[in-house]
Amino acid sequence: MIFSLCTQFHILHPFELVIVNFSCFFCCRVAVVLLKRSCHRIQSRPTAISPQILYGGNASKSVFLSGGNTKMARRSILFALYNAPMSKDMRHFSQICAQRQLARNNQSSLLRVKPVTFVAVPSRGVGMLIARAIRGVLKLRYIVLGGAISGGMSLSKSYEEWKKTLPVLPDMSWLEQYYPEPEKIDSVFSSLQSIREKVVGNIGNIELDPRLRTIGEAKMRNMKEWWDLKLENAIEAASKEDGNDGTSRLLGGVETLVGQFGQLVTGVKSDIVLHAAPFTRADEERRKQETSQQRLEAMQSELIAIQLKYQKELERLEKENKELRRQILLKGNKVDTKKLKKSLIDMYSEVLDELSDYDTSYQTQDHLPRVVVVGDQSSGKTSVLEMIAQARIFPRGAGEMMTRAPVKVTLSEGPYHVAEFKDSAREFDLTKESDLADLRREVEIRMKNSVLRGKTVSNDVISMSVRGPGLQRMVLVDLPGIISTQTVEMAEDTRDAIRQMTQTYMSNPNAIILCIQDGSVDAERSNVTDLVSQMDPQGKRTIFVLTKVDLAEQNLTNPDRIKKILAGRLFPMKALGYYAVVTGKGGKDESIQSIRDYEQTFFRSSKLFKDGGILSSQVTTRNLTLAVADCFWKMVRDTVEQQADAFKATRFNLETEWKNNFPRLRELDRDELFEKARGEILDEIVNLSQVSPLQWEEMFMKKIWQKVNMHIFENIYLPAAQTNDAGMFNTAVDIKLKQLADQQLPQRAVETGWEGLREEFQHFMNQAKQSKGHDNIFDNLKEAVVNEAFQRHTWEDKASEMLRVIQLNTLEDRSVTDKYQWDLAVKFLEESLREKLKSTEERIRDLVGPGRSERWLHWTYQTEEQKKRSAVKSELDKVLYSDHKHSPSLSYDELAAVRKNLQRSGINVDNEFVRDTWHVVFRRHFLNRSLARAYDCRKGFYLYNQGLEKELECSDVVMFWRIHQVLKVTSNALRQQVMNREARRLEKEVKEVLEEYSQDPEKKQKLLTGRRVLLAEELKRVRLIQEKLEEFIQALNMEK
Repeated sequence: MIFSLCTQFHILHPFELVIVNFSCFFCCRVAVVLLKRSCHRIQSRPTAISPQILYGGNASKSVFLSGGNTKMARRSILFALYNAPMSKDMRHFSQICAQRQLARNNQSSLLRVKPVTFVAVPSRGVGMLIARAIRGVLKLRYIVLGGAISGGMSLSKSYEEWKKTLPVLPDMSWLEQYYPEPEKIDSVFSSLQSIREKVVGNIGNIELDPRLRTIGEAKMRNMKEWWDLKLENAIEAASKEDGNDGTSRLLGGVETLVGQFGQLVTGVKSDIVLHAAPFTRADEERRKQETSQQRLEAMQSELIAIQLKYQKELERLEKENKELRRQILLKGNKVDTKKLKKSLIDMYSEVLDELSDYDTSYQTQDHLPRVVVVGDQSSGKTSVLEMIAQARIFPRGAGEMMTRAPVKVTLSEGPYHVAEFKDSAREFDLTKESDLADLRREVEIRMKNSVLRGKTVSNDVISMSVRGPGLQRMVLVDLPGIISTQTVEMAEDTRDAIRQMTQTYMSNPNAIILCIQDGSVDAERSNVTDLVSQMDPQGKRTIFVLTKVDLAEQNLTNPDRIKKILAGRLFPMKALGYYAVVTGKGGKDESIQSIRDYEQTFFRSSKLFKDGGILSSQVTTRNLTLAVADCFWKMVRDTVEQQADAFKATRFNLETEWKNNFPRLRELDRDELFEKARGEILDEIVNLSQVSPLQWEEMFMKKIWQKVNMHIFENIYLPAAQTNDAGMFNTAVDIKLKQLADQQLPQRAVETGWEGLREEFQHFMNQAKQSKGHDNIFDNLKEAVVNEAFQRHTWEDKASEMLRVIQLNTLEDRSVTDKYQWDLAVKFLEESLREKLKSTEERIRDLVGPGRSERWLHWTYQTEEQKKRSAVKSELDKVLYSDHKHSPSLSYDELAAVRKNLQRSGINVDNEFVRDTWHVVFRRHFLNRSLARAYDCRKGFYLYNQGLEKELECSDVVMFWRIHQVLKVTSNALRQQVMNREARRLEKEVKEVLEEYSQDPEKKQKLLTGRRVLLAEELKRVRLIQEKLEEFIQALNMEK
């Protein structure tokens, strides 16, 4: 009851409820003790015990205990109570009483006769029933239940208190006037209900467009087909997994489901009405236009996405290409040839490739043997070379110049018939027409790329190797055909360039000349024979080849003419051998095998060669190939050692020159020098991090002040200071400073940062030049890289806006906080005024000339104009002396007085002359006054701090303090930008420039010059050629 009252009226706290609970439990315990005491009193009274109690209900054994034998009765009762089932508290109480009684009896046990022992049957009276009831009530579960109930009531009380702490909502009764009346709301709902009923009732009469009906049926049909397919798959999978009776039940259920689904589909179809209202034409046109517009926009978006995708892919490929080229340049194409087993002809071809790079003019340095194929244009020399190579590898055109550059073909024997270029890893399978077409296309592209703009032919050699079964080992060079007439499409010097190129190759005393002559034209029209007879008059290294013999036999009326040509009696030249070949019928699609078959058939059936006038060894390309190969290798064995000795002598001479001129330097070619310069330039960029923050900030502050001091003095300070009023001065200064920070100051700060970064970097470069171990060979390269990098380097766009915000916020602060800041501002003002005063004094000296002491000491004189300026200056000084606070301009009366005084001295000047002099004189006067005022403000911080600014004219000190703060925060921001961002961006741009220069041989050749570079390059090439020659000679001797 106490709990219920406390929780109902929220009287107690939950903790207080726990205390009350404990108190109630304690009170119950006290009640139990009192009950025990009452039982003890009952035991002390005379008691009549019924026989049922003593003997368990047996009347014959009843005993009556009178009041005389009280002790015995008490003992029996105690014995009965002790043995009877009772509560824990009652049992404890009875045990205590029994112990006390036994102790009392033991004291006189020797003098007392033992009493008769009675057996008492326990009995449960009213007190025991009360005790058991209280024990049941006081069980722990009821206590816990009561605590839970009291806790819930306490939680309800806490919730009510929390609700009271919530803020009170404002009165929203004013919204009632905006709400519609309830009657109107009811009418709207009723109208909506009626519309719904009408729609539901007439839903079957709604007419749809037939197209929608068709689309709906198609969709429904597709859905049913999809469902049937899925169902069949499920049934089939289930039948595979389980074949028991459960499968049949599953199939039956599925069939039932399918039937229900079919009924549903049929019902939906029946609800679709066939009659539908067609769309209007205007709606259809509008829909078409919208669809077309959407389609166009989608296509444009897709096109933009594709462009962005391929643009990213292109950038990625360009980056990978740059990286690969850089790696190739770093490696320098240096392959360990000792680990690769190469054939003899491949080794010899590599020597010729190195020689072609070393000396493109093929003069005295290169006398190694090679087969030079020369002839008139369209004489069939390219076809002869193809027959030797057994593949149609060159592009051809009817009567058109196709060979525009020398093509070096290295023939060697191999298991597969393939071709490849020297600078490419792709192999062209010569047995496939597709690869042959690609090879011819690649040759044509390389020829066109090698020709410079405005030229028709090129001296750059296109190197190619062909391997195949049965090929004779040799090196052939196919040259452009000699022409007699120069067409309009050709360059002006084409004919002379071809003749010069042909003579250069044939001038090699060890070159084998393969002279190709067209047999179908008159011998008198030949141009190549005269040229060959001039270069090899004895014919010791010339092989003559007559082509198109089949056409010659058809066209010539005199067959003896061909015999004379092959006997060497017709042309004014000599040769080691004369050969006649047939290189096809003139078709582009002819194969080598068909040409060979046609050639053999022709020579077998030709009347010209049947009579025995021409040897069989002088016909067919096979005999020609064998003869050329034998001649080539004979020449190689005879001359290669001599050429190796010549290169040894050249190497010795170059090494001797290097030792005498550059004894303490390593031999570095252009690529190695460039890499060394790259490292030095990047090291100088790293040195930028060694510049201290204070040094950066001082430099930036000085540069910014140099850029803006003229504007501040001429446009802000001087006009504002001439107002002679502190309020107007501050107003003018605030307006002009805000305009400066909005427009010019951020951009000038960015320019200062860019210039400061460049000056510091250039400073480190100049320090490196003055170091002891400086190498001036890198100066041009370093200067070019630095200039190019700074031309590309631009400051970040957001930096200017960030500086503008910082500068505007700093200018808003007009209060000087402490004496130290005041002294800094006064010092800054004094230094600026002294600097301007010094420049003004120098200008005045230029106007008035040297002073009296200077004229006497240095023997200098004044000009006439300087004398007039000096006189005018003296008069103007008198005006300023009489009025220290004179206005910036002269009045008309003062101007007239000055001119009158000068006229008395015999000097005539006009008003403009006086005003020009007045400008500099007044400027000096103003600067002196300002400087004196700055001296007075040195100790004016106390008055300024107390708010007594009117008693002290120190507004210019506050102005220069604000300017100094702006310069300080701007230089700090620039320093952070340089150290955190711009230095890394500059390093990135320098690396990009170096990467581009490393891939441009012309740039390296232009920037790395001098005899030292040329000598190192030549030494490197000669050593490589000599090593390859010695390796080739060793392999050649082993083959012998």
